[in-house]
Amino acid sequence: MRVCLASTSPARRMLLRHAGIEPLLRAPDVDEEGVIAAVEAEEGRTLLPDEHVLLLARRKAAAVVASLARTDPDFDGIVVGGDSMFELDGEILGKPYEPEVAVARWRAMRGRTGRLHSGHSVFRVRPEHPPAEAYAVADAAVTFADDVSDAEIDAYVATGEPLLVAGAFTVDSLGGPFISRVEGDPSTVVGMSLSTLRRLAGELDIVWTTLWNRGGAPSTS
Repeated sequence: MRVCLASTSPARRMLLRHAGIEPLLRAPDVDEEGVIAAVEAEEGRTLLPDEHVLLLARRKAAAVVASLARTDPDFDGIVVGGDSMFELDGEILGKPYEPEVAVARWRAMRGRTGRLHSGHSVFRVRPEHPPAEAYAVADAAVTFADDVSDAEIDAYVATGEPLLVAGAFTVDSLGGPFISRVEGDPSTVVGMSLSTLRRLAGELDIVWTTLWNRGGAPSTS
């Protein structure tokens, strides 16, 4: 069974690869800021973090499902969409982009605990059948070491790694040593909760092990 990741995120791709899945990558054609602005204007309120990430995960996956219907009508498998954001004391911390922002954020985060919200959408796609979707949100609490020095923060930000990730940190790369505890599925902090994806696949009558398609992972299909 084929797996298409509705994302070009290297972290999400590597997460699936480590789990025995080599995904097809498709970039979703979704104006994320426009989608959120439109829904919030329609509903007259600010979306909660879980609502925000779930909305974008579903829109991304749906966009790729529509794209596959046009370009690969024989696709038989699943499409996976995801979105993440980090919350600290009720404030949403997205990608910092600028080094100065990342430095200030890390100095504020050290010794504190925030929550990573991750939306997931899985579509079962097959020829001559309407797509079926299962979706959910996973959360994980992340505690940062309280003894991270200014020099360590400056050195970490200088690598460029935290600039393009939600919350300005990674747990599976250079940022890992500065994180003292993760409560919840650790893969949630990387970009997607593997246990959540497995559960959603099960809701669509898909046995997770049938998705293994990489060398070293036994084939069960």
